Amino acid sequence: MASEANSSDKTPSFEMTWGSSTSSGYCSEEDSDSEFEQYFTARTSFFPKPRKPAVTNDVKKDEQIQCEKQELSTAEILQKVKEYNSQINSNLFMNMNKDGSYTGFVKVQFKLVRPVSVPAPKKGGPDAGGKRASGVKRRTSFYLPKDASKHLHISSRTSAREVIEALLKKFTVVDNPGKFALFERSERHDQVYVRKLSDDERPLRLRLNAGPNEKLLSFVLKENETGEVNWHAFSMPELKNFLLILQREEEEHVKQIVQRYTLARTKMLEALSGSTPG
Repeated sequence: MASEANSSDKTPSFEMTWGSSTSSGYCSEEDSDSEFEQYFTARTSFFPKPRKPAVTNDVKKDEQIQCEKQELSTAEILQKVKEYNSQINSNLFMNMNKDGSYTGFVKVQFKLVRPVSVPAPKKGGPDAGGKRASGVKRRTSFYLPKDASKHLHISSRTSAREVIEALLKKFTVVDNPGKFALFERSERHDQVYVRKLSDDERPLRLRLNAGPNEKLLSFVLKENETGEVNWHAFSMPELKNFLLILQREEEEHVKQIVQRYTLARTKMLEALSGSTPG
């Protein structure tokens, strides 16, 4: 296991192991406008389905896990690392460093409702057929699998914001990291609590203090929702593609409604033709 990067480095080194595969695929239409991003989706609707009344609530201040507030001595950290390693059944151990910091793995589950953007695949080089104007960047967007997850190898000094940036980099996602947020999820007293981590919180410290039990603590990457969707945060190509998606969905819904009423009308006419007067 690689030793921790120097704390003065702004970009720590990360290692990753796959928790699941990426999306089943994505498309890029060769003949479409190069300014647009092309979307692939297996979802039935652009809009997320209405959720059930939330059992999950933000953790109240007096109920928050106090793990991150605990300041431990080097000896206490070493003891906790030993206890943590004795409870896991994999090779995802934590290791102590001479400077009192430690490294280990955190698993992050993806719960994204909108597509993410990645660089479009290159076909035949940048000058293929002279189709692409120089300086025009194309992007392909697709939905990540519903329960995709990744393990990141980080240090006790790695912040939540750095974890988000590392995850996006591993997926080659080019979206603004500010569109995403890292949450901690815990199950206590038959209740599920979710809390948004601040940018400077240290996920590995939370992981060590909570132990390896995923029910006591797990990490989830979500959109950085502040209520209603902030459409001004999206680029013009993104907004144009959202409009295209809405148009396609509207056409599909209209088609389904027409088919449903046509089928009902056909059955009524069949019933009328088969009935006898009286």
